[in-house]
Amino acid sequence: MNDLNDLGRDELEIEAEEPVELELVEERPSRKEREHREAYNIVTDTITGANLRKSDNVFQAKVIGICLLIGILVGVIWGAVSGEQINMIIGSVVGGFAGVLLGLFGSGFYLMIYRTGKHLKGDHS
Repeated sequence: MNDLNDLGRDELEIEAEEPVELELVEERPSRKEREHREAYNIVTDTITGANLRKSDNVFQAKVIGICLLIGILVGVIWGAVSGEQINMIIGSVVGGFAGVLLGLFGSGFYLMIYRTGKHLKGDHS
C-alpha cells in the first residue's frame, strides 16, 4: 500500500460530495409538556417558586440595575450636602443597597400583579 506522501499531486484526487442542505425543524413541545409548564407557571406565579421566564428575569434585572444607580446617585447627593467626603461614600453604599431592595421588591410586586391578571384571563404561558 502506498503512503500518501509518496503520491504525486496529480495522482491524489479527492472526490467531494455535493453539500446536503439540512432543514432545521423547530420542535414544538407536546401538549403534555405545555400543560406541565402551565401548571408550573401557575404555582410559581401565585404561590411560590423560581420564575423561569427569561423576559421576566431580564425585566427584573433592568429595574434592579436602574434602581441601584438611582440609589447610589441619591446617596452621593445626600452625602455631598452634608459636606464630608466619608458621608458621600457611606451615602452611596446605603443608597445603592436601598435601591437594590426597592428594585427587587418593586419589580417583584409588579410582576406578581401582572402575572395574576394574565392568569385570571386564562393566559398561563
